[in-house]
Amino acid sequence: MIDSQACQSLHSLRPSSAKIGKFPTFLEQQTVLQATLSAMKPKIIVSALGQTGYKIFNLLRRQGADVVGISDRPLPGEKRDDIIIGDLRSATTLIAAGVRDAHTLVLASNDDSMNLAILTQARAINPRIRIVNRLFNRTLGSRLDRVLPDHASLSVSALAAPIFAFAALGGNKAIGQLRLFEQTWPIYEEVIDEQHPWVGRPLSTLWDNRSRMLIYYLPATGEFDLISAIVNSKQLQVGDRLIVGTQPATIRATRRSKVHKFFKVLTNLRQFSHYGQPVAIVTLALLCTILLATVTYTCINFNTSPIDALYFSVGMITGAGGQEEVAEKSPDAIKVFTAIMMIVGAGVIGICYALINDFVLGSRIRQFWDAARVPSRRHFIVCGLGEVGMRILQHLLASGYDVVAIERDPNNRFLHNARSLGIPVILEDASLCSTLKAANLQTAAALLAVTSKDMANVEIGLCARGIQPKLPVVVRNQDPQFSLSVQQVFEFETVLCPNELATPAFAAAALGGRILGNGMTDDLLWVALATLITPAHPFCGKTVTEAARDADFVPIYIESKDRLVRGWELLEFRLLTHDILYLTIPASELDRLWRVENSESMVN
Repeated sequence: MIDSQACQSLHSLRPSSAKIGKFPTFLEQQTVLQATLSAMKPKIIVSALGQTGYKIFNLLRRQGADVVGISDRPLPGEKRDDIIIGDLRSATTLIAAGVRDAHTLVLASNDDSMNLAILTQARAINPRIRIVNRLFNRTLGSRLDRVLPDHASLSVSALAAPIFAFAALGGNKAIGQLRLFEQTWPIYEEVIDEQHPWVGRPLSTLWDNRSRMLIYYLPATGEFDLISAIVNSKQLQVGDRLIVGTQPATIRATRRSKVHKFFKVLTNLRQFSHYGQPVAIVTLALLCTILLATVTYTCINFNTSPIDALYFSVGMITGAGGQEEVAEKSPDAIKVFTAIMMIVGAGVIGICYALINDFVLGSRIRQFWDAARVPSRRHFIVCGLGEVGMRILQHLLASGYDVVAIERDPNNRFLHNARSLGIPVILEDASLCSTLKAANLQTAAALLAVTSKDMANVEIGLCARGIQPKLPVVVRNQDPQFSLSVQQVFEFETVLCPNELATPAFAAAALGGRILGNGMTDDLLWVALATLITPAHPFCGKTVTEAARDADFVPIYIESKDRLVRGWELLEFRLLTHDILYLTIPASELDRLWRVENSESMVN
């Protein structure tokens, strides 16, 4: 990684965002690749080969990386010497895996404390080792990123949530994401068939489009890199595949006045029948008791005015007293009636006070308020307020969409956070039809079932389809093999596995630098990253077109001095020292960035 001196030098060379204009730089958010490149592939260690760790290990191995795994138990079917069995936190195990000479250590355990223990042991042995840390606690992760050099924390939920949101918004299934210009761009795979609008269209006509970015090209026949195909105006044919990033659409959230919000609550007062019905019934019983006593005292003694009778009845039932002469001057039967009414009134008023106290000071009034604020149409329903669910809500909310959450646990740790963002939360079982109808499922844009239980998600999806058959349903499932069969059998819109979605990001981060984005198609892992052009860089002195053809990468844009280079100008641009090239490249080709060639020949 870049040392502190190189970072300071690089920071001084970064063009200011004010000079660039509307295109902001990402150097404040992303760490570029090594300024001084190594002549060999870096060695990577993946610790904790659980479900996620083993996927990362296998993916890196398929990309040709020099990778060693550490597991606390033998793995079925694995007999190779590139997996070390032992205590994950033991110095002996780490040394046996080669931590002294390793470039990167990936901590893939689902236990934050375990990952932290391995981190401290590894840094004690090799202070310069780069750490890619899987952490559920994002606050801890951000603090470690600031305090520790060469530390990158990643969260499965943060990586997977945008893909779930993109799936709910419609279109093709997103295979990755790219963080550019302060937005998360979904990455799709366009398969060209006979009905596709791009069939027969030259690739050059798709190149210079600010709302669409070409990532990679897989021709049906022959071998063409994307840049060569663009320069030669190659036409898209049936069977070609094109990986494309699209700028996300953002709905401008309109500021609604307090009057509008008040009328919205009034239109949803039907929700009161569910949350306030017990209070209403007991209050009605109390009023009936008072009315019965008032009428009785007025009819028995005509000298008693209705006001005096009402005053005495209220005082008698509530225990406040007043106008006792109304009962004292009455016959014995009325005195017996008064005694009975005192007993009945005490019970009714006690129950009424308890229910009102629970409704106002407890959670019911908050539940009623949440239910009254549920959007009426074109909103997104997220079932399950866990890590993934909360991230999805934040992503959709930031894009300007109306959302509502359904969570059955009243002690959920994200409940306060969701409500502080103004998200209506319905505290009910999402698998019940009544709950989904309360969330206005019939007029919703999509439903996302993302609880931590696979069967519960399937049940919620089936219940939603039973109410609204045409509603897009996105389901979370932990088993990627089971996900495909669930999607095919039940015809859900998309079934996604968070660990499967996050694995490429961990692998990409392990391969070098802090990655701008990544994606998977078949067995091809591609990564988006930034690389600083130095005199020893293999691209230095070449035009972008020449470098792209040699290394099979696709340029995104270049930061050069005080400007940003894009479009057709980008292809003819000659790379010089201090330029920063943003590109996408197959992970298997990353070794081209590590090769150091003769700097003089590169300049010439």
